[in-house]
Amino acid sequence: MKEENIKTLKKYSQNHLVEYLPYLTEEEQKRLEQQIEAIDFAELQQLYELTKQEQNVEEKNISHIPYVDKERIEEKRKIELEKIGRNVISSGKYAVITMAGGQGTRLGHQGPKGTYCLETVNGPKYLFEITVDTLKKAQKEYEVTIPWYIMTSRENHQDTISFFEEKEYFGYDKSKVKFFMQGELPLLNTQGKVILGEDKKIKEAANGNGGIYEAIAVNGILEELQMQKIEWIFINSMDNILCNFVDPLLLGLTIEQNHKIASKSVAKATPKERAGVFCKMNEKPKVIEYTELPDEMAEERDENGELVYGELHVMLNLFHRSILEDLANVKLPYHIALKKSGYLNEKYEYIEPEEPNVYKFEAFIFDAFTRYDDMTILRVKREEEFAPVKNRTGVDSPETAVALYNEKVIKIRRSLKHD
Repeated sequence: MKEENIKTLKKYSQNHLVEYLPYLTEEEQKRLEQQIEAIDFAELQQLYELTKQEQNVEEKNISHIPYVDKERIEEKRKIELEKIGRNVISSGKYAVITMAGGQGTRLGHQGPKGTYCLETVNGPKYLFEITVDTLKKAQKEYEVTIPWYIMTSRENHQDTISFFEEKEYFGYDKSKVKFFMQGELPLLNTQGKVILGEDKKIKEAANGNGGIYEAIAVNGILEELQMQKIEWIFINSMDNILCNFVDPLLLGLTIEQNHKIASKSVAKATPKERAGVFCKMNEKPKVIEYTELPDEMAEERDENGELVYGELHVMLNLFHRSILEDLANVKLPYHIALKKSGYLNEKYEYIEPEEPNVYKFEAFIFDAFTRYDDMTILRVKREEEFAPVKNRTGVDSPETAVALYNEKVIKIRRSLKHD
C-alpha cells in the first residue's frame, strides 16, 4: 500500500485496514486502495462525531405551512392553471427523474426493485413499465417525448440497464432515457471504524435520496438539462405506481405562485402516521420527521378540525432547474441510522451481528427546502396518487397498491365509456 494512504489511515484512526492486507490478493489490495483514495476520511470523522450528539428540534420554531387542496380549486381556475403547465410541457421544457436505487429484497424479489412484476387489470406490469405507461400517455397528449433520467445505485446499475435493453425500453425512445448512479458513504461501526464486507471491500451504502442533487451534477445530468433548455424537473420514487409525475396543474400553480419548488402532499391518515410532514421552521419550508414532532403538535387541529401538521411528504417533488443548479455543490445535513451489517473481524472471520452495529448516513431530499423562502404544496387524494410498493404484505404492499391501481384504471375506463 502507498505510504501516503497508510498515513491517511493512521491520521483518521482507520489503520486497522492495513492489518487485512496479508489476507488479500494483489487484485483485492489494489481495489481496497482505490476505495481508500476515493473516501473523504475527514468528512467521515465529522459524521462519526455527529453520532455522539443529541439532535433536538426547537418546538417554538415550528409553524403551519399553507397548502392548496386540489379538490377545492374552482374548475375555471383549474383550467387556467393547467393551461400554464401544458404550455411548458408541450414546449419540451419538462423532464422527469426517477429514483430507483433499491433492490426488491423486502418484496422477496431478486434484482432491482423496478423489475418487480405486479398482476393488474392491465395484465402483468413491471414497476418500471408502469412509469413508462405514464410517459407514453404524456407523449401522446402533449406531442413531445419527455426526457427520463433514472438514478440507480452501484448495486443495481448494470442490472437495471440490462433489464431495459432486454425489454427494449417498453417501446419508449431509448435516446430519451439516461441512467446515472447515486453516491455512497462508508458504514462506520460504533467505534467509528470503517468495516470490510465478505467481498473484501469497504462496506458502503447509498447516501440517501438527498444525494440526488450532487449525483445530477457529477454525472453530467445537470449539464444535459441546461443544454436541452429544460426548465422544470419532477423527481419521484419508482415504487409509487399511482404517481402522476406529468401534472400541468401542479406546474401551473407553482408558476402562478412564483415559486421554484413544489411538492404534492396527501393528508395524514392518523396523527401518529409514521411519515414526515410539511411545516415551516424559522419561517422556511421544511419536512419534519414524525419522530421529531412533539405529540401535542402531531395531535393539534385547526378550526376546521384538520390536523395543523397533516400534510405528508410522499416524494412527489417539482424543481425549477435553477434550484438544482444552486444545490449542485451544497452539502445537506446527514441523518444517522443504526443498522445491522455483517463484517470481517480482525481475525478475518465473517461475523453476522445479532444487534445493530453500524452507523449509516443519509441525506434527505427535503432538507434542501429550508434554503428557500417558500414553496408550493398541492394536496392530492391518497387513493389517486399514492400507492407505494414497499412491503411484502400488509400496508404499502403489492396487494394494497394493485387494488388502488386497478380501481383507478376501472374508473378511467368507465369515464371513457360514458364520453
